[in-house]
Amino acid sequence: MTRLAQSQSPQADRGAADMLANLFRRYPGRSVAVLSALLVASLLDGLGLSTLLSLISLSSQAGDDADAALADTEDPSLPEQLIDAAFGSVGIEPTLPWLLGLGIVLILFKTLVVLLANRQVGYAVAQVATDLRLDLVQAVAASRWRYYLSKSVGSLANAMATEAQRASEGYLQGAIMSAQLITAVVYTALAFMISWQVTLGALGLAALVLGGLNILVRTAGRAGRRQTGLLKVILSAMTDQLAAIKPLKAMAREDRFDTLISGQTRQLNKALRKQVFSKEAMKALQEAVLVILAAIGLVIMLAVIDMTLSAAMVLIFLLARIVTLLSKAQRAWQHMAISESAYWSLHEAIDEARAEREARRGDLELKLDRCISFERISFSHPDHPVFTDQSLEIPAGELTVVTGPSGSGKTTLIDLVAGLLRPDAGQVQVDGIDLDRADRKLWRRGIGYVPQEALLVNDSVFNNITLGAPELSSEDVERALRKADALAFVTRMQGGLDAPVGERGGRLSGGQRQRLAIARALVHRPRLLILDEATSNLDHASEQAVLSTIAHLKGELTMLAVTHQTGMLELADRVYTVRDGRIDRTQPKP
Repeated sequence: MTRLAQSQSPQADRGAADMLANLFRRYPGRSVAVLSALLVASLLDGLGLSTLLSLISLSSQAGDDADAALADTEDPSLPEQLIDAAFGSVGIEPTLPWLLGLGIVLILFKTLVVLLANRQVGYAVAQVATDLRLDLVQAVAASRWRYYLSKSVGSLANAMATEAQRASEGYLQGAIMSAQLITAVVYTALAFMISWQVTLGALGLAALVLGGLNILVRTAGRAGRRQTGLLKVILSAMTDQLAAIKPLKAMAREDRFDTLISGQTRQLNKALRKQVFSKEAMKALQEAVLVILAAIGLVIMLAVIDMTLSAAMVLIFLLARIVTLLSKAQRAWQHMAISESAYWSLHEAIDEARAEREARRGDLELKLDRCISFERISFSHPDHPVFTDQSLEIPAGELTVVTGPSGSGKTTLIDLVAGLLRPDAGQVQVDGIDLDRADRKLWRRGIGYVPQEALLVNDSVFNNITLGAPELSSEDVERALRKADALAFVTRMQGGLDAPVGERGGRLSGGQRQRLAIARALVHRPRLLILDEATSNLDHASEQAVLSTIAHLKGELTMLAVTHQTGMLELADRVYTVRDGRIDRTQPKP
């Protein structure tokens, strides 16, 4: 529950209005287009209904003379006067058939405009979600390695999948609310022209009622914040637990996984039920209040104020539209209150990643002609030291192996070599040049990295090797496969380079998967090949096949391997043992 409380705290001092202002500032042109489209559609809807209402009013006043003109009525209402003036400007008498035709045309035109408006709104919402996701991806990709080590993959997945979508829905609801309020102002001005006293009284009553219903907005907002926090926790737990589900299943302890996720999911269900109740309660109460206000208003206008039936009908219509628009605006505000926590959570993740952006420190291009060296390196993690005043040398063109007990700092050593981490003291040098003076992206592009677990996706061999890089050709892939001793078995696969490897490479053996991972590391012609426990999860036959590949590569490029396996130690030109904060050179096994 502590993690959940922490996830909710950043939104405590920010709300839906701030979210809407942020999004409108970011998309000024698109926001104006969306508001304009929604406003035009709403006004056309009102104009069409006003025309039909005037048609009914004219019909009731004309009695037997159904074709009487509006000008002949005793006390025409404002909409009737406007319609009369519009028809008069083109020399047409506003008879019932003409009014009916105008109303039908306006409604059909409104339908077309609504279609175009909804398309514009849909494009805008999709763009907002896309931009937020791209912002997160770019910020995370540019962040330094220590940020990756501290982040939950599940929380980032939740931000990409659910928070971006909910934030874009908040933008949609904000645009709808703004358009409804603007339209309500227009209708209010028309209603004031008919009777400012009745309009003012109706607006006062509506304000009291809607103000009272605002408690449901706050309830929905709290439920939305609860939902955001729970989704983040659930998806983080899901990601972590599913990564270890096989041993849990093998030991019959999957019930621990079920208990953790089920408990959080039931809490999420409670939050969703509160959210649904708040939304439906507001809708039901608003509709009931609208009917009551309309009935009271009609009685007052006819019995107390002694207003003509036609004017009362027009005013009732205008007031009903105003209250309806205000009710819809309040419901849109409620939707925004539900969505705003997702926006701020995503915004926080983007800002956090941007604050951890890896700074560019140098611009030199390193060649690795002689060696990589540690010059009195010291490094500590936040909770414990790793190295203190240690030195080593990795000669170019040789296989250097690093060994030692688990947790001694072997992975930290290769992260320092790759420039993913910076030493607290001392220097990592390449050919005598401090790595801080180098362009680190250029340096890393000259590195091939083979992890302990070959990360293959359910795609073709070709795409698993190139990772979608457009500059790589089939010849490049075949060259890399040949160097990795993998071309022969790939050629035998049905489809060759286009053959699918299955989910996580399930159609391949462990040794085949690892040789594809080596081919992927070699396809860009690296100067340095890093092997991080590359043979530790393989059976003996697969391990020997991979070791044979590494033996073939010796002398062609510089290799740095982290391992516990004796086979790799036997191939090594140089061996370092990491233990108790020290890096000591030991003799390779003969």
